[in-house]
Amino acid sequence: MSKLRFQLAISLDGYVAGPDQSEENPLGVGGMALHEWAFELEAWRKQQGLAGGVVNASTPVVEELQSNVGATVMGRHMFGGGPGPWSEDPPWNGWWGDNPPYHTPVFVLTHHSRKPLEMEGGTTFIFVTDGIDAALEQARKAAGDQDVLIGGGAHIVQQYLAAGVVDEFDLHIVPILLADGERLLENVGNLKLEQVRAIEAPGVTHIKYRVVKP
Repeated sequence: MSKLRFQLAISLDGYVAGPDQSEENPLGVGGMALHEWAFELEAWRKQQGLAGGVVNASTPVVEELQSNVGATVMGRHMFGGGPGPWSEDPPWNGWWGDNPPYHTPVFVLTHHSRKPLEMEGGTTFIFVTDGIDAALEQARKAAGDQDVLIGGGAHIVQQYLAAGVVDEFDLHIVPILLADGERLLENVGNLKLEQVRAIEAPGVTHIKYRVVKP
C-alpha cells in the first residue's frame, strides 16, 4: 500500500537546517554537518551518479529509504531560487545540476506559477500553486502503488504532519547542536508516534517512527 513518508537529518536540539540560509548556503550556518555521515556512503554516492564510497550500518537504511518512491513533494525553499516570481535570466533549475537525484516527478509547492521543468534521468519538476492537498493528490496519482516522499523543508513537513496524512518518517539524529535555524517538530498538532526501530551507525542514529492515527 502506498505511503506518505519523509526522512530528514536533524540535530540533537531539533534543527534540520542552521541559521542564515541563502542560495550560497542553502542549509544555513553549520547545516551541512547534518549530512556528513551520508556523503561517504556508497548508497548515497550512487544516487548522485558518483562512484566509490563506504558500506556501514547506514547503508541498508539509505537503500530502503531510496526504494519504492514514485513521486516527491517539496517546498519552494527546498527547490531554491529565492522568493518571489521565478527568475528567467538565468532560470533556476534546482540545487542538483542537470541530473537531479529524484528520477521521479517532483511537485514543488510555490505561490508563483511556472511551466514543468524536465531534467535528465527522469526527474520532472511540476510547480503547484494551490496548496498541500492539491500537491499530494497529484503526487499520489503520479506514484501509483509506490510511496510519496516529502522532500522538505521543515515548513512543508509540518503542514503535512498537522494535516494528519503522514504515515511514517525517519529521523537521522546527528550529535551536533545548531542552537538556531529551521526547527522541525513545531506546529504539528497533537502528534502521536510509535517507534518502529533504532539503528546506531557511524556519526548518526537512525530512528523510524509510525504516525498513530485515530
